[in-house]
Amino acid sequence: MKKSYYLFNPGRLSRKDNTLKFTPVDEDGAEGTPKYIPVEGVQTLYCFGALDANSAMYNFLGKNHISVHFFDYYEHYTGSFVSKDYLLSGKVLIQQVSHYTQPRKRAVIARKLVEGAAFNMTKNLKYYHARDKNCEPQIERIAMLAKSLEHYSEVSEIMGVEGNIRMSYYEAFDAVINDFVMGNRTKQPPSNEVNALISFMNMMCYTLCLDQIYHTQLHPTVSYLHEPGERRFSLALDLAEIFKPILVDRTMFSLLNKKVIQASDFDRQLNYCLLKESGRKKVAKAWEEKLNETIKHRSLGRSVSYKHLVKLECYKLLKHVMGMEEYQPFKAWW
Repeated sequence: MKKSYYLFNPGRLSRKDNTLKFTPVDEDGAEGTPKYIPVEGVQTLYCFGALDANSAMYNFLGKNHISVHFFDYYEHYTGSFVSKDYLLSGKVLIQQVSHYTQPRKRAVIARKLVEGAAFNMTKNLKYYHARDKNCEPQIERIAMLAKSLEHYSEVSEIMGVEGNIRMSYYEAFDAVINDFVMGNRTKQPPSNEVNALISFMNMMCYTLCLDQIYHTQLHPTVSYLHEPGERRFSLALDLAEIFKPILVDRTMFSLLNKKVIQASDFDRQLNYCLLKESGRKKVAKAWEEKLNETIKHRSLGRSVSYKHLVKLECYKLLKHVMGMEEYQPFKAWW
């Protein structure tokens, strides 16, 4: 089974037959112990630091459909390398753009995305509320906001509702999480441990969605909730809204409340807080374990991984824009 690999140190990536060779390099240019990765087992590389690789290396990665996602020192996502599009369809692209350019059609999809995200957020809060964490005010407010979606037909208004839903959701985090305080949501840079984890893991979810879109006929720059931009794959942002509560937040709550991630895993400075390498490794391990977990799918009647759920969501959206089946967002049933 193919999986993701995480490169946490600056280093050199080279090819040795059908194997990727990653050699870490320290600040003085001294090489560490190489790590050998069989290419047939690699789906994605995550690079947290400078990566030295030549064009022949990227040609090799492209031919094997291996994506590479890059993050800077502050753990911000900076870009991706993906091989040439191999599944794109002109018919699908035309229909995808048509659903964006027609306000009514776009609003239908945008509302569904927010509806799914709100449902999954509420599912999380109800779980903890049943375990003596007082989340009732936030649950009620999210329900009221989600119900109001039916009254809005402008995407800007729908985005406004989504922002208020997420704000209410984050207000419950201090009740859910033990030992750490989130306070206000801060991003660039994150101001404390919880915000640092959210930012880091949200980027992991975004790149996961981007990878799964790439393996379908959808185009990642044509989106419906987020406005398409010149330098981002905005459809991945759309799909991430649905899966962040399930993949990011549930994993984060577990890491913090079970004390897997501790204060010593963060680097706290005057103006920012970031994960240390020890923390990033713990998050990456938990993230991969989460993606490979399986659940019994109601419609398919078989077990599928969380990672595959994201690809199935892409197919559902694809069927919607092609007029085959109305899109219904993924809603957790467990």
